[in-house]
Amino acid sequence: MTDIGVRGIRQGVRRGADRIATATEPGRDRAVDALRAAAVLGVVLGHWLVTALVSDGPALRTASPLQHMPWLAPVSWMFQTLAVFFLVGGHVATRGHASARARGVPYHQWLTARLSRLFRPVAAVLGLWTVAALALLLSGAEFGTVRTLVKLALAPMWFLVVFAGLTAATPLLTRLNPLWPLAVVLHVDLLRFGLGGPAWLGWVNVAAAWMVPYTLGAAWTRGELERRAGWVLLGAGAAATAALVAWAGYPASMVGVPGEGMSNLDPPTLAVVTFGLAQCGLALLLRERLRRAMRRPVAWAVVALVNLSAMTVFLWHQTALMATTATGLLAGRLPGLHTVPDGLGWVGVRLLWLPVFALALAVCWAAFRSFERGGGGRGRRSRVVRAHRPSDRGAPAGARHV
Repeated sequence: MTDIGVRGIRQGVRRGADRIATATEPGRDRAVDALRAAAVLGVVLGHWLVTALVSDGPALRTASPLQHMPWLAPVSWMFQTLAVFFLVGGHVATRGHASARARGVPYHQWLTARLSRLFRPVAAVLGLWTVAALALLLSGAEFGTVRTLVKLALAPMWFLVVFAGLTAATPLLTRLNPLWPLAVVLHVDLLRFGLGGPAWLGWVNVAAAWMVPYTLGAAWTRGELERRAGWVLLGAGAAATAALVAWAGYPASMVGVPGEGMSNLDPPTLAVVTFGLAQCGLALLLRERLRRAMRRPVAWAVVALVNLSAMTVFLWHQTALMATTATGLLAGRLPGLHTVPDGLGWVGVRLLWLPVFALALAVCWAAFRSFERGGGGRGRRSRVVRAHRPSDRGAPAGARHV
């Protein structure tokens, strides 16, 4: 490519970024959008790095490099970012509900609008995988392989159900102290691990565990989370997690590992909650730096585009991984794609596959983004250019957050 072509591409990118920056209202707290984008992309990259579909004859089975290289557990600390997503979700929902009440919008109307944006893209995923599963079974594919693929494709949806439930309960959670759901998680783990209680008690934590960062988001909206609170959350959360892993027998990995007897996520444990507290503290400490970084038009354009299609990216990233894996089978067993993830060589090759997964995800995004945008009509105003005000004391006032 010539220098003139490169300069033309750069100028085009900058012009596009400038248009997005111009369309964004000045009072918007762009750090919120940056945190949401980082949370979504963290989950996507984490799944792409620790999920392997190993070719075992005619069948495919799931495997993880964490099975064979448990010392890679810190990778899960970097990319298990669900707590940040719930933190931002609680902040946005409580502010949006307050704004709706001030405008006289009924609760059911506000909730319907939020849940429709959340679940609209789900219909496309369910429809495609219903057809794909039937086609695979009718073509003679092994049932175990089909079950593995469908489970991977639909697994991200569990979090949407939890998030929807917490969103519906926002008026009740607005002033709930995060220590209450944290106490529930602590007592549930004491009962099932310390006193030999029934395993089903762990499922209580599915709501309680993610209620902790969600109610922290509500506290953020109320202006209660100052910089000192961020340091307390980071320090106490990290220390508690280290203690639970070192002395209480909790797994070091913050994601599930196939074949491991205990998972920090399925159902959530106290360790994943304390780890989430540390993540939330770090997120709160990074707010000012993110606000400064988002003043750059190109950086803000990337974050804005991710937020416009956050659910599409989240729901289709596993399908992109599986589509690449299935297509690659036509060329045989490819390293880093169909081979057992049992060494650093696999990790190095898997990193080379990430751009291919991203390309496959871009195809899915182009095909299904209209579901998230409700048809993408011209008159529909993007949520990303609706402003919200930073809630930190001393932060400049701006427009309301919707």
